[in-house]
Amino acid sequence: MRLEPIANPSLARTLTPPALAIAATVLVASLLAMMAGANPFSVLGLILKGAFGSQFALLETLNRATPLIFTGLAVAVAFRARLWNIGAEAQLYAGALVVAVLGTGLLGWPSALLLPAMAVLAMIAGAVLLLIPALLKVRLGVDEVVTTLLINFIFLLFISMLLEGPLKDPMGMGWPKSPRLIDEARLPRMAEGLRLHWGFGLALIAAGIVWIIGARTTLGYEMRAVGLNREAAEFAGIPVGRVLIKTALLSGGLAALAGYSEVAGLKGNLTLDLSPGFGYTGIIVAMLALLNPLGVIAAALFVAGIFVGADSMSRAVGVPTYLADIMLATALLLMVVAILLTRFRVVRE
Repeated sequence: MRLEPIANPSLARTLTPPALAIAATVLVASLLAMMAGANPFSVLGLILKGAFGSQFALLETLNRATPLIFTGLAVAVAFRARLWNIGAEAQLYAGALVVAVLGTGLLGWPSALLLPAMAVLAMIAGAVLLLIPALLKVRLGVDEVVTTLLINFIFLLFISMLLEGPLKDPMGMGWPKSPRLIDEARLPRMAEGLRLHWGFGLALIAAGIVWIIGARTTLGYEMRAVGLNREAAEFAGIPVGRVLIKTALLSGGLAALAGYSEVAGLKGNLTLDLSPGFGYTGIIVAMLALLNPLGVIAAALFVAGIFVGADSMSRAVGVPTYLADIMLATALLLMVVAILLTRFRVVRE
C-alpha cells in the first residue's frame, strides 16, 4: 500500500473525512459514557444543553471560546507556513503580563487610549517571544518545536517569580496574583448586565483580518508557498527567511491577544492559572479548522462548548469531566488522519 497525492481534491473529498472524524469522536464519547454507566444520548444532550441551552450557558461558551480563537489563529498562521509554534501558551502570558503591568494605573490614560495601547504592546511582547525561536530557526537551523515548547516553561516560571515578588498584590491575602486593573483598563461588556466582553468581538475581527491577509495579500500567498514547498518557494525568489519572521511576528501577536482579553476582559488580574492550557488547545482548534482562519471560530466554539457542557453534564449524571479531554484528543488524532486522506488516496500495489 502507498499514498498517492491528489492534485485537485473535490469539495466532497475535502469535507467528508473531517465530518467522519467528528462523527467518530462522538461515537467514542458515547462508548465511554456507556462504560461509565450513563446513557450516551443523555450525556451528549446534557453537553449540548450545558453549552448552548440557555443564555448563561451560551455566554460562558463564548467567553471560553475567546482565547481559543486567538490561540487557534496564532497556530493556524504559523502552521500554514510550516513554522511549528508550540509556544502560544507563553505568548498568551506575555500579553497578559503587559496588561497586568500597564493596567494598574501606571499609565493615567482614558480607556480610549489605554486599551488600544495595551493591545498593541501586548502583541509586541508576544511577537518578540516567538521572534527568538524564529531567528534561531532561520539563522542556525534550530528546531522551533523544541525552542517554543521550552519557552513555555521558562516564561511560566518567570511569571511565577513576578507574582511572588514585584507584581504580588499587597491586598491579595498572600495569594500570588497581581493587583486589580483600574476601570479604564477593563474591556467593556458587549451588553449591559452580561459577562461577555468585547474581547470576543476583537477575536472575530482578528479572524476576519487574518483571513484577508491569507487570501488577499502577497504575504498570505508567500506564507502558503513556503508552507507547501520551502525549496520551490526559495527557487521562485520568495525570501523564505523573511516570510518566516513575518509569520512569527503575526502568530506571536495573535496569541498574546488571548492573554490581553483574559486579563482586561474577564479576570481583571494576572494569576499563574490564568490559562488552563489555552495555548496548547489552540493547536487542536487550528487543526479542527483545517488551518482556516474563519473555521477557527467554529472550531473554537466547538471546543469551548465541549468543555463548558462537560462541566454541566458531570454535575448532572456523575460522568467525569475528563470525557471532554478524551473527546478533544480523539478529535485531534482523527482530524490529522482526515487531513491526510483529503490530500492523498490509499493505493494498493
